[in-house]
Amino acid sequence: MTAPTDFLDAFFALPAGSFTGTANGRSYSVTRLAMAGGKSHKLVAHERGGADYISMNLYLTDQSGALLRPCEMLAAKVVRFVLALVPDS
Repeated sequence: MTAPTDFLDAFFALPAGSFTGTANGRSYSVTRLAMAGGKSHKLVAHERGGADYISMNLYLTDQSGALLRPCEMLAAKVVRFVLALVPDS
């Protein structure tokens, strides 16, 4: 799926590397990585003390734009998570 603009804004506002944050009342350990010179990005999040898991890849292409590729979950779950995620200070 082509990534929505609000999702991209929220995704790129997240810190690079590993951090903790809260989404929808749950605490997560999150890692956001840039690869391939910034043309590929990965986000993985594990709920702290729970079973929830988020995993996705984002590809920035010249022809197709920003392509969101969730890993074995619905894209809507990934979008909701990233829009709700607030990094801890």
